Amino acid sequence: MIAILIGTVIAVFWFDRDGLKDQIDGHISFTDILYFATVTVTTVGYGDIVPVTDTARMIDAFAVTPIRIFIWFIFLGTAYEFVIQKIVEDFRMNRLQESLRGHVVLCGFGHSAQIAAQEMIAKGHPGEKVVAIDLLEDRVRAAAEGGFVGLLGDATSEELLGKACVGNAKAVIVNTRRDDTNILVILTVRHLSPKTKIVASIRDDENIKLARLSGADLVVTPTRIGGYLLADAVETRHATPFLCDLMSTGGQMVMDERVAEPDDIGKTMADIKGGVVVHVHAIGPDGDREVPFAERDSYVIRPGDRLLMILPAPPKVRPT
Repeated sequence: MIAILIGTVIAVFWFDRDGLKDQIDGHISFTDILYFATVTVTTVGYGDIVPVTDTARMIDAFAVTPIRIFIWFIFLGTAYEFVIQKIVEDFRMNRLQESLRGHVVLCGFGHSAQIAAQEMIAKGHPGEKVVAIDLLEDRVRAAAEGGFVGLLGDATSEELLGKACVGNAKAVIVNTRRDDTNILVILTVRHLSPKTKIVASIRDDENIKLARLSGADLVVTPTRIGGYLLADAVETRHATPFLCDLMSTGGQMVMDERVAEPDDIGKTMADIKGGVVVHVHAIGPDGDREVPFAERDSYVIRPGDRLLMILPAPPKVRPT
């Protein structure tokens, strides 16, 4: 666009070159026209070449000046995009970072991560407390349109993870398209924040141990879980829908994990009311252990134990 406008000015000055005067040698060449057009469009000129006829002055006032103003608007717009907009974005990011506490960072915002974000919203997690990082602009845009905070870039970048405030995050979910990238993200997050909970999605079984050694607190293998459900569906009709219902917030039942309350102490798993205790993470003087459902009638709950329960889903509030 700018080249076309400058070319137009050069053509106008060339055809009206008799109305111009070179104060140096008195001769107007094409090089002089090129120089004069460039200087006139970008500045107000230096006085070495000047219009001397009324026609030349009118052309400069009513044709070239609007083009000069328009080009300056283009320059200012470009400056806004690359400078002013960056300042505004930096200010917005600083304000955002001040508010990010107890949030969840999603490294990778593919289909499964989008479902995870929607589930967190359904469980009551505020949308502005979910930060999605992805390399694809359309996914970041989808995150913003969904009410989340979207950051465009590589989740392995320390700078970008710093902008996402992983050190103040409740958890980081690592779910990029490749296991090796996931492990690199885990290492970077763990380096930045030794205590933040990291949940990683790993596709190949051989990489599970490596993900844990890299610092992941919990490793989820979608391919293995999907395989379990598919195999179970061959022999049963209702078990797979039941499990899917249990995992979703929109189902009839929900999974709940809580610390044993004072009223629970001294009771067996079977004695707990309000739901079914299916598993206990026991805290003991000899170390922690997992208590299976088979011990529900014999294991006595102690202070600090964590109970995994199946509860009826809370009633949905219908809009009036």
